[in-house]
Amino acid sequence: MNNRYEFVLLFDVKDGNPNGDPDAGNLPRVDPETGNGLVTDVCLKRKVRNYVQLTQSDKPEMKIFIKEKAILNNLIAEAYEDDFVKVEEKPADKTEAARQFMCKNYFDVRTFGAVMSTGKNAGQVRGPVQLGFARSKDRIFPGEHTITRMAVATEKEAEKQKGDNRTMGRKFTVPYGLYEVHGFISAALAKLTGFTEEDLTLFWDALLNMFDHDRSAARGEMAPQKLIVFKHASALGNAPAQKLFNLVKVEKNCGEKPPRSFSDYTVTTGDALDGVEKIEML
Repeated sequence: MNNRYEFVLLFDVKDGNPNGDPDAGNLPRVDPETGNGLVTDVCLKRKVRNYVQLTQSDKPEMKIFIKEKAILNNLIAEAYEDDFVKVEEKPADKTEAARQFMCKNYFDVRTFGAVMSTGKNAGQVRGPVQLGFARSKDRIFPGEHTITRMAVATEKEAEKQKGDNRTMGRKFTVPYGLYEVHGFISAALAKLTGFTEEDLTLFWDALLNMFDHDRSAARGEMAPQKLIVFKHASALGNAPAQKLFNLVKVEKNCGEKPPRSFSDYTVTTGDALDGVEKIEML
């Protein structure tokens, strides 16, 4: 990769919980001062990882390190069994060889980075692709819903309820929220991890398609609405990231009514700055 990138992703949720907080009863994450909704960077990275695992599982260099039920130290230990790593004798050289092995074979390691010093040391990797928290454009108002299940789990529960086998529960939803997240891709770090143009194309595909393969009743309807990419003419960049992000304006056009769809917003982008190409992928 010879170019630095920044990007803006707009995605929305309807009647769902985009990212529950386990320390708050799984309520949608909210900025307590403003009421704006939040979605963490690791939540979005998880969806990217799942998409890559789903679509690229037949390619040995596209494995996923941070995946469901993975035992990370076992995966790191596997790197030490590779002939590329075994040939080294000094501990520092083995660590570097293991780090290179992990970058070569695991998409998420060479993309997002990883800490791999917990077992047999494979070092630490700072990934070229970084995301911030997504933040909703307006205040969200999470709804709490009582739900009923017409069954119980055990006979003891059934006896206690005298045959009325209904159990109660709660779920939380956001009626509608449009979220914006900013991302950064460093060409300098890409060279260190082996992140390639092919990896970058796959990453864009993941951002555009990841919600279609992550459906659940809890998350409602989630979809990407805009992906605006700023491609610099050089590896170090030709403009400050914040000035590029400020080119994307999102304004509500439904008056005093609460927004309930993407059409209730108008998105405009200014002309790209010198040395930067603006690419609207969606």
